[in-house]
Amino acid sequence: MNWCRYRFRSIWDLTARPAAVYAVLERAEDYPCWWPQVREVTQLDELTGTARFRSFLPYELLVTARAQRRDPAAGVLEVGMEGDLKGWARWTLSALGAGTRALYEQEVEVCKPLMRRLAVPCRPVFRANHAVMMRGGRRGLAAYLDGV
Repeated sequence: MNWCRYRFRSIWDLTARPAAVYAVLERAEDYPCWWPQVREVTQLDELTGTARFRSFLPYELLVTARAQRRDPAAGVLEVGMEGDLKGWARWTLSALGAGTRALYEQEVEVCKPLMRRLAVPCRPVFRANHAVMMRGGRRGLAAYLDGV
């Protein structure tokens, strides 16, 4: 087993319609407005940007993300990532009654040297850190969509 590889899957049920959720999620540069753990997003060009994340642990992750798939009809947004994390992340949106089910999937390998050294003993803590980040994102997005 490669202790530096992670697969994450989160489901967020939201009251807004899929088109409204997609419109917010496709604007990564606005994530810091509603997702507390996304500290900064800088657009580099039409398809690429950098993002800086920090949850409850005292470290930041910096990644360069490049759009791989943008499909509003299918409700799919996918990026490839390089930097402190290498891999991909994908949103898949579907209607759920009058609202939306947002499925977030991520497969990454940690490249940050300190996290690699601590991969085995700290794996449960790293996973918990990610879970806190995702809870913050779900709450933030729900509140943001209610105000739009």
